[in-house]
Amino acid sequence: MLKKSSGLRLDDGECLLDVRCVDGEQAADGSYGSLQNAAYIPRRYFSASANNEVSEDDADEEEEEEEEEPIRVPSDRKIPQQPPLSPGNYFKDGRTKIDFVLVWEVRHRKKRRSKRKADGEEPAPSQKTTSSQQRKELLAQWRERFVQNLQTAGLLLEKEETANEKKTINFLKLSAPWEVLVHHAEEMCIRAPLQVQPSPDFNTSARIMKRLCIPNVFAEYVPRRPLDYYTCNFRKSKMDRFLGCNNHETYFSSTQRHRIVYEILAKTAYGKRRRAEVGVARLLTEGAYSAAFPLHEGKYQLPTSEVSPDELNKRQVLFQYWARWSKWYKYQPLDHIREYFGEKIAIYFAWLGFYTAWLLPAALVGLLVFLSGVLSLASNEPAQEICTSGASYLMCPLCNTCKAWNMSDICPMAKLGYLFDHPGTVFFSVFMSFWAVTFLEFWKRKMATLAHHWDCMDFHEEEERPRPEFVAMAPAREYNPVTGVKEPYFPKKDRLTRMFTASMVIIIMLCVVVIFLVTVIMYRGIISVMMFHTGNPVLRTQAGNIATISGSLVNLGLILLMGQVYTALAEQLTKWEMHRTQTEYEDAFTFKVFVFQFVNFYSSPFYVAFFKGRYVGYPSNYGTLLGMRNEDCGPGGCLIELAEQLFIIMVGKQLIGNVQEFVIPKVKSWQQKRSLDKVRGGCDLHRWEEDYRLVEEEGLFDEYLEMVLQFGFITIFVAAFPLAPLFALLNNWAEVRLDAHKFVCEYRRPVAQRAQNIGAWFNILEALSHLSVIANAFLIAFTSDFLSRLLYQYKFEKEDLSGFVNFTLAYAPLNYTQYPMCRYKAFRDDNGNYTLVYWELLAVRFSFIIAFEHVVFFVLRAIDWIVPDVPESLLVQIKRERYLAKQALAEHQDILLGAGVRKTSPHHPHTSSSSPQPSRRRTRPSQDTPHRKASPGSVG
Repeated sequence: MLKKSSGLRLDDGECLLDVRCVDGEQAADGSYGSLQNAAYIPRRYFSASANNEVSEDDADEEEEEEEEEPIRVPSDRKIPQQPPLSPGNYFKDGRTKIDFVLVWEVRHRKKRRSKRKADGEEPAPSQKTTSSQQRKELLAQWRERFVQNLQTAGLLLEKEETANEKKTINFLKLSAPWEVLVHHAEEMCIRAPLQVQPSPDFNTSARIMKRLCIPNVFAEYVPRRPLDYYTCNFRKSKMDRFLGCNNHETYFSSTQRHRIVYEILAKTAYGKRRRAEVGVARLLTEGAYSAAFPLHEGKYQLPTSEVSPDELNKRQVLFQYWARWSKWYKYQPLDHIREYFGEKIAIYFAWLGFYTAWLLPAALVGLLVFLSGVLSLASNEPAQEICTSGASYLMCPLCNTCKAWNMSDICPMAKLGYLFDHPGTVFFSVFMSFWAVTFLEFWKRKMATLAHHWDCMDFHEEEERPRPEFVAMAPAREYNPVTGVKEPYFPKKDRLTRMFTASMVIIIMLCVVVIFLVTVIMYRGIISVMMFHTGNPVLRTQAGNIATISGSLVNLGLILLMGQVYTALAEQLTKWEMHRTQTEYEDAFTFKVFVFQFVNFYSSPFYVAFFKGRYVGYPSNYGTLLGMRNEDCGPGGCLIELAEQLFIIMVGKQLIGNVQEFVIPKVKSWQQKRSLDKVRGGCDLHRWEEDYRLVEEEGLFDEYLEMVLQFGFITIFVAAFPLAPLFALLNNWAEVRLDAHKFVCEYRRPVAQRAQNIGAWFNILEALSHLSVIANAFLIAFTSDFLSRLLYQYKFEKEDLSGFVNFTLAYAPLNYTQYPMCRYKAFRDDNGNYTLVYWELLAVRFSFIIAFEHVVFFVLRAIDWIVPDVPESLLVQIKRERYLAKQALAEHQDILLGAGVRKTSPHHPHTSSSSPQPSRRRTRPSQDTPHRKASPGSVG
């Protein structure tokens, strides 16, 4: 094992070394770098990988080249070594902070060459450079130019190597000196603190319990809570007016430094700008670098010795008070999450926590509805009538080769079906329709509060740069009307053509889903016939249930398989459509995947709820599909089959998803750790090595998709499965901690991004909530027996349901001679025609749908009108802050002029507003501001 390191950095006040000369003399063609502590790093030091890295296929054709050591030249100025400031991520001098790390790997040829020598073979003669070698050399040149331009931008660099005889892993540590930070902070309109303000508390449940004098077991003190500040846009000329400006080491938070450095990395060219060879994102896509990430702030494990909570680093605080399973019932420290990971990730966890908290009342009501069905089971007269009927109701055969059966055989299923089809389920479906819309209305209020609290209310994304893939594949170049820069261009007409073609592919894939659905239907029919022909009384009576449950398991497997296949296909289709920006790409990808997953997950429940048993026909005239009789609802009715489907698909998907979320990151981390340990050996790892063996954060798309699909299950089909919110609540309690553990312990630290809402997912949730109203109306009207029972009681003026079973059964037509006078469930006469009761019931059903839909939507619109999107308390706070802005203008007029005081923190740089409105925002404790014991964060 071989480990080498060298320093490559600039002092804060030191001028950059010109690439072409050193002390006025012409430098060698292969030289570049900076002077620092008499250390000069030559150009070939970074380009050595072009000579050393080869693919495994070509390694046996090349000879090993010797690695060149850095050249040292004298420096007149001596820079004294100073002791480290404090524990953290620093260069070797212990003072220069590491803001970002670039990683690339180099494979050596020594192994193959040594093997040839051991076998007594002579090395092959030099051959023409392969395309793989040319590619390696090109990537090395790009890295060289990129690093050179980073130096020109003012970044400090230090290189570390971890190597053995097979491979070298290169770590390039980047740091932004004070002058660079100040310059970009003003350019990026980072908010700077003017005055400390009391920390607000947006926890509604905590305030309610406090008023009711109820002990709050969900609250917990979390150390190092960020403080609030009145802030304004940073100005270098007015730096002395800002809090903490005298301490250059701590003034900018780690998150701000990451953003500034990433902004430099994203805008730095490594080739010709006219070819859009710009930015680290494209270098990662091209394979020049294997990773680029900011460092975590130390280990997440707690120290072995006892320490004060205030002495824990930010990562340890998040692990101790958020990511541990024992904190499943505690509020999430959202301000700490936002301070460490940024607004985009914090908004996701805020939404997940808010959604989970709102599931609690829905789960309780659903559980009460289910228990009410259990308690009233003995009073279910239709079930009692079936159980005591004996041989009174001889039912027609369920298949062409089956025998007639007595209705009393299905007594257990008739009783069980009542649990999912009683008046309480109707009430619960109405309740959940109101719940869904009310939840979204209050989330809009919560979202507005958080956006203001985190200074994102007026946030608008800046003009986005083109995606690296778009840049690499665009066939033309045109001027950007916003930036005036010539950029890669893809004709809109060609993009529309590709989008139309992609939509055809989506339709084909949806047809495949329908084909699989028909396959499952036929599978259930075959299994039912097989179970019925066994002759076993238990299997005969439970044939439908066995077929339904096994069919649901098969359907779940097909759903998960098709989901994986289509997600990969949708990714390729979206890339092929050539969307210019990442936002456009993500929106198109989200639409494709959600549309497919909606059909994929919901097609089978929709079939059972609204189509199964509708086209069966009647004896002597049964409807068929591919030669098989159409499915009829089981003995307990279609609602119990729908409940079984929902339970298996929803809960099964959640269990499998949670296992994947727990296992897959650990497996990937183990593979990365194993690969690094082969190179590093058993030595202690540095922070950048520890983070490199973590898993790259893959975004929040899958997390949102999982929760949105769950939201559809608990709203669209809730009339058939009142326990769905309870299972969703249990899953989400685990989901919050699983995701928290992944971000804190398993993932590399992502670059913090700003966001003011959950984006397109909110519109999807609104669409699902409105669809749930219509779906539940049809479910109650056509699938449930609720309206038929009401019609029976009204038509015959009965207070009970005695005789209702006979009311719903018809006699087989006279021409059906196999089992004369057998019964089947329908409203038909002796000739198979619909009776007047059928048309009366149909009119009642449509009347109910219209009345239900109009009443619910009217109430929902009333809720939308009554509940404002922005809380009144927030409006008062904004007015108060405007008043304070006028008061502060006299003292800080030169600072606030043209910048305005708004709610923000010095941690997060991205803002474009210069409105003269004050704002408060959380940030880190500063030496100029005292620590305050914080109240709990938002609901989690």
